[in-house]
Amino acid sequence: MLLLIDQDNVLADFSRVIYTEMCARGHRDRAVPPAKQTTYPIEEQYPPELLGELKSICAAEGFFRSLPPIEGAVPAVKEMVAEGIDVRICTHPIQAYRNCVGEKYEWVERHLGAAFTTRMILTRDKTVIAGDALIDDNPDITGSCAPSWRHIVFDQPYNRTVAGPRLRSWANWRAVIDPMLASVPLRTGAAGSVVGVGVI
Repeated sequence: MLLLIDQDNVLADFSRVIYTEMCARGHRDRAVPPAKQTTYPIEEQYPPELLGELKSICAAEGFFRSLPPIEGAVPAVKEMVAEGIDVRICTHPIQAYRNCVGEKYEWVERHLGAAFTTRMILTRDKTVIAGDALIDDNPDITGSCAPSWRHIVFDQPYNRTVAGPRLRSWANWRAVIDPMLASVPLRTGAAGSVVGVGVI
C-alpha cells in the first residue's frame, strides 16, 4: 500500500503554534484556539488586518522546524513502515517557501530520522501525486487531476461535516487502514521487486 500522509495538522501541530504565537504578539483576544477553528485554510479564520501577522509567523525562521508532533503521530508512522506500508509524507509548502521547505525536511529528520527524508513529497497540487490513500486534514482537496488516492480525513474541528473515511486519532490508525489493505494491489518496481522502504 502506498500511503500519503500530510504534514501540517496531521503530523505536526500547526494550528496550536499559530495560536500560541498570535497570543505572544498581543492578539490573545482575537487568536483562535485550535478547538474553535471552523474554517480551512486558517487564513479564513482571521480578519484582514491580522493576515500580515499570520503570514509573518508562518514565514519566520524556525516556525516549521519547531512544530510539536501531533499526539501519537510519530510512533504510528514508524509502526506503519515496520508493518510494510509504503509511507510518503505529502505536504503543501507555503508561498513564502524560503524557510518552510528546508524546515519541513528538518522536522522529519528530527522526529522520524534522516532516512525518512527520502520519503518527502512537496507539492502545491496533491491530486497529481499517485497513491492508494491520502491522510489529510484538508476537507476539500482540489487540483488539476482526478486523484488516484482515497481521501482519509484526519479529524480536526473544521472538517467534521465531511463524509467518508476518518482518522480520529493516531491511536486507531489500524482500524481505518487495515480494511483497505486487502483491496490494494501489490506495487512492484521496474524489475518486479516490491517497492519498499526508502525507495522513491
